[in-house]
Amino acid sequence: MSQKKSFALVFPGQGSQSVGMLKALAAAHPLVLQTFKEASEVLGFDLWVLVQNGPEKELNRTAVTQPALLAADIACYRVWRAQGGPAPDYAAGHSLGEYAALVAAGSLDFAEAVALVAERGRAMQEAVPEGAGAMAALLGLPDADIRALCEECAEGEVLAAANYNAPGQVVIAGAFAAVQRALPVAKQKGAKRAIPLAVSVPSHCELMRPAALRLASYLAPIAVRPPLFPVLHNWNVETSRQPDGIRDALINQLFSPVRWVETVTRLGALGAQYVLECGPGKVLTGLNKRITDGVLCLALGEPTDLNAALAELQSPPTHEDRA
Repeated sequence: MSQKKSFALVFPGQGSQSVGMLKALAAAHPLVLQTFKEASEVLGFDLWVLVQNGPEKELNRTAVTQPALLAADIACYRVWRAQGGPAPDYAAGHSLGEYAALVAAGSLDFAEAVALVAERGRAMQEAVPEGAGAMAALLGLPDADIRALCEECAEGEVLAAANYNAPGQVVIAGAFAAVQRALPVAKQKGAKRAIPLAVSVPSHCELMRPAALRLASYLAPIAVRPPLFPVLHNWNVETSRQPDGIRDALINQLFSPVRWVETVTRLGALGAQYVLECGPGKVLTGLNKRITDGVLCLALGEPTDLNAALAELQSPPTHEDRA
């Protein structure tokens, strides 16, 4: 590499899982199966068989989805490095993906992180009885209008912006009835779409505070090390090198919104010429392209995409690199 190109890795979270994910990457790179084997030993069941064969309902169970995606994200990262991909200049993860970013950065041990996110999933599921909470995606409204909408429709219940995913694409979360009240009001206020999401857990709102307290007690004895490269945290779009600061970020993340637009914007401001999605699918790549037009957004979850990204980063810099 004649001159290192600055880039960030971003790791996807819940919503990027699918039955059969990483099948082609695993066929080309045994590291994928090895990573899932390590996760399976922690969990006590064959995670790869479940990921490849389903049933989909079981894969979508929060306590299973989270370790499955962590394993998938880290499998992609290991393959990337094994194929000559450099360590990133920066990293971030969308919700659950932040744990993968911290594992990649050496802050968390992979096996401990697998157990941790399985516990996180259980804590989230048990914090709110099934059917008591909900989430919905609102498209085409300014952020400020959505915050006002949540205040208007809460009526004493929890209702808040949970994910700022892209300009004009915000997910709200809260009590089931409050989310239902917000949907027609959002349309009245000019939302292009107001879509209930098929989730059982209202993530990133105050209903998750009991889960955060449980997560804090689980995190306390786990070794957390300074990251080898900066990881931007969801809840404050800042980095931390202190173990307690990283723990606090993971705890606060559960009941605070995912500030993804600000995160990707900041990666560009920090000098990242590329943002590579390290995990299954291309959900974040689609969002990232809508957030910034000054950074090239690529994905790594398929062999052809991985090889293209390796070639791109290893080629000599050109004037088009920031196009």
